[in-house]
Amino acid sequence: MAAGCCGVKKQKLSSSPPSGSGGGGGASSSSHCSGESQCRAGELGLGGAGTRLNGLGGLAGGGSGSGCTLSPPQGCGGGGGGISLSPPPSCGVGTLLSLPAAATSPSPSLPSTASSSSPSSRKMVVSAEMCCFCFDVLYCHLYGYQQPRTPRFTNEPYPLFVTWKIGRDKRLRGCIGTFSAMNLHSGLREYTLTSALKDSRFPPMTRDELPRLFCSVSLLTNFEDVCDYLDWEVGVHGIRIEFINEKGSKRTATYLPEVAKEQGWDHIQTIDSLLRKGGYKAPITNEFRKTIKLTRYRSEKMTLSYAEYLAHRQHHHFQNGIGHPLPPYNHYS
Repeated sequence: MAAGCCGVKKQKLSSSPPSGSGGGGGASSSSHCSGESQCRAGELGLGGAGTRLNGLGGLAGGGSGSGCTLSPPQGCGGGGGGISLSPPPSCGVGTLLSLPAAATSPSPSLPSTASSSSPSSRKMVVSAEMCCFCFDVLYCHLYGYQQPRTPRFTNEPYPLFVTWKIGRDKRLRGCIGTFSAMNLHSGLREYTLTSALKDSRFPPMTRDELPRLFCSVSLLTNFEDVCDYLDWEVGVHGIRIEFINEKGSKRTATYLPEVAKEQGWDHIQTIDSLLRKGGYKAPITNEFRKTIKLTRYRSEKMTLSYAEYLAHRQHHHFQNGIGHPLPPYNHYS
């Protein structure tokens, strides 16, 4: 069943290390990452205390948690549930998401930041234009202008995150995404506003904050189920774990590929941090770790500052199509 069908609500996902993490096994994880180690590109754990993943690949239940959260979009832009990415019941390694063939390269003139944990032989799909589109959507919403038209980059379906950071120290300002594959045009439009306005840990963004914002787009790829909870590589794979807590409830939590490396964690520290993030409060033993169901995946990330966004628009000399003197330049056809 696809997420969003038959009354199934898209669920909220937390994507950063929980507060108080010391990086040790069994310890709770760090709070809203600070500086460059914060939620970058949505890189945080999905799921947290009081949350759990249902069989549709999304989190059921509430829970605040720090870092990026995946919450059900509520009409902010295009909708659509997309394909469920929940792990199949069988064990072993199986690809859950086939990569679309379409790829878009960032503009060579843009000083944006791009990274990928996917195999180097494949062209990156994520692009600077996706970040520009997110800025366009947010700008139009904050100033009450008509939303930008359909963008030119690929519209293939991907699980995605939109992350907002602010200031020189790049503090987390909002981060929400989905594990359900969504067409990029509607998915980015939707989660741009959801992450900017609906992240329950922050007040809605304002016009005054725009010049200090950084936007990151993350696309999740190559989902694989593995039997061994250690069968993943730090800095390469994101992981999503499913476990039964001390009360007998199923819980799920995720860290995107960048988190473990940025926090300086090894496999055990990452797993234990995710368990605490997912609300597990009992002592963590090696026997319990072996009961975890783990899915590994990769991601692509692009980051753009507001200044880079303006430079990109001005560089291409786009015409203002919606009657206001500042971007976005509504050039899409």
